[in-house]
Amino acid sequence: MLMASKLIPYLFPWLFLPTCILIFLYSALLPLYPTSKPKSPNPDIPLSPPSPCNLFKGKWVFDPTRRPMYDSTCPFHRNAWNCIKNQREKMGRINSWKWVPENCELNVVDPIGFLNLMRNRNIGFVGDSLNENFLAAFLCVLRVADDGATKWKRKGAWRGAYFPKFNVTVAYHRAVLLAKYEWQTKKPELSGQDGMEGMYRVDVDVPADDWANIAEFYDVLVFNTGHWWGEDKFPKETPLVFFHGGQPIHPPLKMLDGLNIVLEHMVDHIEKTFPKKALKFWRLQSPRHFHGGEWNHNGSCLFDEPLEERQLDLWFDPSNGGVNKEARQLNHLIEASLKGTSIRILDLTHMSEFRADAHPAVWLGKKDAVAIWGQDCMHWCLPGVPDTWVDILTRLISNNLER
Repeated sequence: MLMASKLIPYLFPWLFLPTCILIFLYSALLPLYPTSKPKSPNPDIPLSPPSPCNLFKGKWVFDPTRRPMYDSTCPFHRNAWNCIKNQREKMGRINSWKWVPENCELNVVDPIGFLNLMRNRNIGFVGDSLNENFLAAFLCVLRVADDGATKWKRKGAWRGAYFPKFNVTVAYHRAVLLAKYEWQTKKPELSGQDGMEGMYRVDVDVPADDWANIAEFYDVLVFNTGHWWGEDKFPKETPLVFFHGGQPIHPPLKMLDGLNIVLEHMVDHIEKTFPKKALKFWRLQSPRHFHGGEWNHNGSCLFDEPLEERQLDLWFDPSNGGVNKEARQLNHLIEASLKGTSIRILDLTHMSEFRADAHPAVWLGKKDAVAIWGQDCMHWCLPGVPDTWVDILTRLISNNLER
């Protein structure tokens, strides 16, 4: 025992040194031999793609700093929609609502930048007066970049403008049914004319003269139809009667069946006649906001605020049978006709459904207009909601135009 205690001081240095060497080697070599594999993403769990930008879905946000680009002095106004001139109440508030799309920003159009993009090109609108409403806003916005713009009315256009700084023409061709139609007195060879004063003959396979020969002129086109496809426009005393190949269709078609046939032929005409490189849009319905009755039955739209999301179906769902059901009802037919075509859908319906507050209503700029025509709860005040339509359309044109 005494001997062992004497040896410990001599053995300790020899044991300590090898231990230190082993610890050093272990710590140096450990990173080269990992005890477990690094974790990698599970291939069975797909990565979520970023949410796409949807310009047509979103909400209106009040922005008191927002200001329109033009005022009542724009020369391209139509008097009944010039709500500032007509002293419509709360125009400042109407134009303080900003459309905020889902998952992206919608910037106000830069008129100079857009017209530079469109230099030496032309834009055409074809359809009913809601496309004219759209055009008027477009012209007033673009005029900010070229105050030398002049009125233009050629090639069958109802109205338009030429922007000389950029050699750009933007015009509207009035064709409320898109197909050719004309008034005719009773025809003895047609049956079922009891109680009729006459009829409007619709040639379902013939485009209206106003836009029949414009295919080579425009680089961008915006089509629409819909607001004239109702019995308030064509009652049973003066109905639409549909012809194909110059002959009446038997049995006679009901109105929406006739619309379906017209859509089929007009879409086919556009696809076959207009250049493939032309950028073609079809604007879906602009919603009406008649409350308490139709336009000719004391319908009114004297609202101070946009509708809330929860109110929209009550107003516009066709199953509720309300007076404003036409927009969604006709959109279903139009969307079905456009499937598989090169025509892009410009779905401005949902965003516009909210804006019951933004129509001319009783401020129509003409004495006795309301007594004669009722309130206007269909067209839009300018400046107003169509300015946001312009922001969306110019964004889509900029993203998709062939350079």
